[in-house]
Amino acid sequence: MQFIRQIFESKELKNRLLFTALVVLVYRIGSHIPVPGVDIDRLNSLFNGNGVLGFFNLFSGGSFRRFSIFALGILPYINASIITQLMVVAIPKLKELQEDGESGRKQIAQYTRYLAVGLSFIQALVMTLGFRQFISPETSAPFFLFYSVLILVGGSSFVMWLGEICTEKGIGNGASLLIFVGIISQMPEYVQNTYVLVSSGTSIVNVAVLLAVFVFLIVAVVIAQEAQRRIPIQYAKKVGARTTSTKTFLPFRLIQGGVMPVIFASALLQFPLLLGQMSPKISAFLAGHYHYDGVFYNALFCFLIFFFSYFYAAITFNPEDIAENLNKHGGFVSGIRPGVETSRYLDSILSKLTLVGALLLAGIAILPVLGANLTKVTSFMGLGGTAILIIVGVAMDLVKQFETFLVNRRYEEGI
Repeated sequence: MQFIRQIFESKELKNRLLFTALVVLVYRIGSHIPVPGVDIDRLNSLFNGNGVLGFFNLFSGGSFRRFSIFALGILPYINASIITQLMVVAIPKLKELQEDGESGRKQIAQYTRYLAVGLSFIQALVMTLGFRQFISPETSAPFFLFYSVLILVGGSSFVMWLGEICTEKGIGNGASLLIFVGIISQMPEYVQNTYVLVSSGTSIVNVAVLLAVFVFLIVAVVIAQEAQRRIPIQYAKKVGARTTSTKTFLPFRLIQGGVMPVIFASALLQFPLLLGQMSPKISAFLAGHYHYDGVFYNALFCFLIFFFSYFYAAITFNPEDIAENLNKHGGFVSGIRPGVETSRYLDSILSKLTLVGALLLAGIAILPVLGANLTKVTSFMGLGGTAILIIVGVAMDLVKQFETFLVNRRYEEGI
């Protein structure tokens, strides 16, 4: 209670909270406004029992299933961010631009926005063509194609703007927060589906077992997010004729990218569905193999989690730069020679931590699928380890943001 009271005593933090609440309200209202001309009841039948579509519907906060103006959600922006970050690593000019300070990063952010709009146009076109069978009889198909694409692209661009302005003037990362809100908004539906299953004869023991799996996952996610390897560092300093040594540590998080590797992997998993809308052969293959609880789908998911875990570790920490900075400031790792040996040592530690972190993320992501298959409780299909990772990760990030603001407030008052 004291923590909550302190939050509302801070004028800046209170204003940021109110602004974030306003952004969330606008986002949720937009997710319930359907694109005109679609038979929503017929469209809903497509999602019944389809775990993959249910998974993406979860990310959009139900907008996908309602074919709302925000049906594309924040995913085009996330996909654009993935592509931009890969290009920064691959293209030297972009890397120089990123290292050019704040102005360079703003320019790259602008490129990301342009790319997000382009991707949203492609996704809107494919989605509209794929759902054309659900158009109301009285709606003109060519006219529907025209205005549907415009509405979806405009909605996606607006959501992208909401995410950015929330990051700037609200609390936490705006894009992650919108995904978090979308997932939370679907919880009542999962509870209702579970109640229907139990009423129809499903064992309540099986439901309890699956819920225990979710509780275990929440604990595992908290531990994994907070876990870190502390590398002992010593700094030599001359004080008069004496040389003193100061001990500290260099923290390496177990999961360097937090929930971002999972979010990026989840976003890329939608592309096969888009390709399936354009090719009957691909669509037939996906219908037989691309299932939320299928081997192919989960193997691809795990591969993408590993890829983005290593990718984020590579762009977050550069062992050579760290070793060079330590050497410049008279620091060294205990028992390791400065320079190249320190760089190799740090790289070895980072590689091992990334491997363990990626294994944990992959295990957390697919464990609910195994639990659902074993217990035969399918009411939570779509709400897997990915959703739990995002919920817990974003919630922990919000708490840390609150704590940072409160610490700064106490420091300013002390001055």
